[in-house]
Amino acid sequence: MNTHVLVTGGAGFIGSHAVERLLAAGHRVTVLDDFSTGSMAKLAAVAAHPALTVVKGDVVEPFGPQLAGLDAAPTHVLHLAAQVSVARSMDEPELDLRTNLLGTIRAVEYAREVRADKIVLASSAAVYGDCGVPAHEGLVPQPLSPYGLHKLAGEHHLAVAAKAHGLGALSLRFFNVFGPRQDPQSHYAGVISIFIKRALAGEPLALFDSGRATRDFVYVGDIVTAATRALFAGPREGEAFNVGTGRPTSVRQLAEAVVALTGSRSELVDRPPRAGDVVDSLAQVERIADALGFRAETSLEAGLAATAAFFAPV
Repeated sequence: MNTHVLVTGGAGFIGSHAVERLLAAGHRVTVLDDFSTGSMAKLAAVAAHPALTVVKGDVVEPFGPQLAGLDAAPTHVLHLAAQVSVARSMDEPELDLRTNLLGTIRAVEYAREVRADKIVLASSAAVYGDCGVPAHEGLVPQPLSPYGLHKLAGEHHLAVAAKAHGLGALSLRFFNVFGPRQDPQSHYAGVISIFIKRALAGEPLALFDSGRATRDFVYVGDIVTAATRALFAGPREGEAFNVGTGRPTSVRQLAEAVVALTGSRSELVDRPPRAGDVVDSLAQVERIADALGFRAETSLEAGLAATAAFFAPV
């Protein structure tokens, strides 16, 4: 195939899974990553692949000079690089602004520069805030954090570029993604990786606001399916689509499922609510099903089992 996909953040959690899938499908792939949270260890299975190029770089800086050594320009851009924590965005809003909005602007400008056929932006359910559930794409977003605000601004920038410059573009609003390779050591890690790692060690699981919040947990393999379909098919004018399962799970239910799955004796400990956290989050998924034929296929139970197997001691 003559496709060449630039994956920003390709050495990260979602990015490494996307890179593997793209290479397996016969695409050439270039990764741009600053390795602040990503690592070559996540790409170990494909590190020697002849169609893979890895470039250490920063999405805050112009892409052109950083990717000048490529012998052919990318035909598609999957922009996954981001600061992904709501909590960190509350603590460091300027960092979030630079990484998530300026980084998106840089990706869009590079896609225009190389005349890429399509750019897909990883956005977030955080754009909705407490709009109500299930969240559908016709709602007026009400972000509660700098993270949600900057992701929403990135979507708007992408849509403007699509309409003003004829750039093929699409945004995907990821709900709560989980799976193997999600870093549980980070203070800002996803709740499932944290719960599994702590449960395997018999450590307490913290439930903010008694774990009453509900989330739409979607397995990383399904996220990659949605992203790859968006890259090569579907709308091109900057539309935004939810990527979730349409099934709600409370954080307390999740903790109980993890404890049962791992056979752990971990205690569930109530903690006060955190600023910026959305109470309930659930995707309405009909729009992406109609546009891309996508529906998440991995059950929470199957996804938890695969994630627990990854983290379990050998």
